[in-house]
Amino acid sequence: MLSLIKLPRVFTINQVPKVFHEDSIISGYRHPCSSATDCLLSLFQLTNETLNIWTHFLPTWYFLWKLLVVLLMQDAWCDAFRWPLLVFLVSACLYPLASSCAHTFSTMSARARHVCFFFDYGALSFYSLGSAITYSAYVIPDRWVNSTFHRCYIPIAVLNTVICTGLACYSRLGLPFLQYNPNVVKRAPECHSPKLGKALRVLAFAYPYLFDNIPLFYRVFVCTGEGCTDNETNTLHYRHTALAFFTAFLFITHLPERLAPGCFDYIGHSHQLFHVCGIIGTQFQMEAIEQDMVVRRAWLLAHAPSVTLASTLGAGLLAVILSLCVIYIFSLPLFWTSPKKKGPLQALASKILAKLQPLS
Repeated sequence: MLSLIKLPRVFTINQVPKVFHEDSIISGYRHPCSSATDCLLSLFQLTNETLNIWTHFLPTWYFLWKLLVVLLMQDAWCDAFRWPLLVFLVSACLYPLASSCAHTFSTMSARARHVCFFFDYGALSFYSLGSAITYSAYVIPDRWVNSTFHRCYIPIAVLNTVICTGLACYSRLGLPFLQYNPNVVKRAPECHSPKLGKALRVLAFAYPYLFDNIPLFYRVFVCTGEGCTDNETNTLHYRHTALAFFTAFLFITHLPERLAPGCFDYIGHSHQLFHVCGIIGTQFQMEAIEQDMVVRRAWLLAHAPSVTLASTLGAGLLAVILSLCVIYIFSLPLFWTSPKKKGPLQALASKILAKLQPLS
């Protein structure tokens, strides 16, 4: 069947605009003005994005299945103690889905590319909040339960989610309207200072990750004696922590393609490995969270603050709304009517200003 369909052509790095270039990837680029149909068809041909898409699209369905199991078979709606797990599983579904969609449709245009990855950043930020909500409910060490840090943990994590989304979006283009507009659609920070743009994006996700994991790091690496929650779950926490740092290493170093540009364009480049390690790390994290939830349930129900709708689903919904506002603000200049093609309101404003100028 696919043999009867004409698959889109692929290009080299010299044949596509700079905004589509990837570090040390020489070939396998799709047309920079692909249609939505071409983007979907590219799923079934080998490009430098194909495995980026599938390594996140397929796990989305696995995490969705896990979410449905908790919802339908474990009756989570009737058990408030499971609500943090629901938020985490929703975030674990959204971030690979947003990533796979971003990689699929990012070649429709330069503007579409930026907006696609804005949503990708927002989904990753929400995933960090989902982790924080479950850590507050299940993972935090016994001696920190009901502490000042525990009470402030979720509000700060919500704020970090919004900051993370904004900083990640800023790392692509800069400040809306001030550094880019419909006539200037380019990676402003990355064009003038590529290392700064990359550093800002790393910071945008490293900061909330490190904050979210303060309770976990203290529990498994620092705490000794009574109240440290030293149980069999810690082994799983070690695994997903190690994978998280290895994932960050791949994202920062662009290995192995940096050592041999052009040799890993289609299979084996760092972003594909980044996706795979990230998903495996999420799996280990989910197992650790579920195990802590079961093992510590009785103690937490007796000593920890009650799980509320506001601290779980409410916090998640607030973060989503605020992140969408941030994405809207950063996306608006890309589609604002240019001065050459003024909209009715802009034209009216220009006429009024023109009449007022002689009077002044």
